[in-house]
Amino acid sequence: MFAAYAARIDRDQPLNGLELGERPEPNVPPGWTTIDVRAASLNHHDLWSLRGVGLGEESLPMILGCDAAGVDADGNEVVLHSVIGQTGHGVGPREPRSILTEKYQGTFAERVAVPQWNVLPKPKELSFEEAACLPTAWLTAYRMLFTGAGVRPGDSVLVQGAGGGVATAAIVLGAAAGLRVFATSRDEAKRRRAEELGAEAAFESGARLPHRVDAVIETVGAATWSHSVKSLKPGGTLVISGATSGPNPPAAELNRIFFLELKVVGSTMGTKEELASLLSFCAAKGVRPVIDTVLPLDRAREGFEKMATGDLFGKVVLTV
Repeated sequence: MFAAYAARIDRDQPLNGLELGERPEPNVPPGWTTIDVRAASLNHHDLWSLRGVGLGEESLPMILGCDAAGVDADGNEVVLHSVIGQTGHGVGPREPRSILTEKYQGTFAERVAVPQWNVLPKPKELSFEEAACLPTAWLTAYRMLFTGAGVRPGDSVLVQGAGGGVATAAIVLGAAAGLRVFATSRDEAKRRRAEELGAEAAFESGARLPHRVDAVIETVGAATWSHSVKSLKPGGTLVISGATSGPNPPAAELNRIFFLELKVVGSTMGTKEELASLLSFCAAKGVRPVIDTVLPLDRAREGFEKMATGDLFGKVVLTV
């Protein structure tokens, strides 16, 4: 079957390790099932995998891709939950949880195998392309907002780095849920787009906000960390799920964190139950993932290049 896969690890030039071509059909252990992929979306996780983060040489070649929507063996339209081993379904009793492509072959292929437990019905209101955007970036944003930050309608939220997949999702979901959303970006066009998607206002990175916020959604890391901490109300919550600009900010702002009794919450992906709630929310409220580009699987390299340069707003989706 045709697939996009990591053939080599290159920490400095990750796309050097990306290859497109034929790979074996997926292995299907007991309790697993095969899904015919119709659409799969890119995440920064795929670039990090090509750099060797969470993926070792011993696991190569590895088909990339965490997210997918497709059709099961009975012809049902489905969405995949990307976390393998969250509850022990389909894996050994002592196996730690992982994300597709860390241990098991991913979704950038004609077919993918996952535990049957990881398969959810796709709402008819969502296209395959839209549904394929949800299991990683959009689920991460959903969990950050409503589980990690615990915000309620009327609360204010700052989303750092408008344009990225998680940040875009947080803007759309937050606005749809009745939050007052502020966003930042270095790019004027991305700031305008954030406001079109429901942000109350969008600002230059590091700019002073009209007022301090109840929560910050942080995926940028070192470059925005100080601004995130300084933007919070006393008792506010900073939820972090990534550090695309690096993990070591110049200042940790520890004095401000303890004096204002701020909460810093780490967040990774989300549960199957949260994904089901997200799917239901999107279907019921007309919320749709923001898609920057749709490409056929054989043009996957173009999608990786677009994501690597940051020249996008929303998700890149590959179709099969």
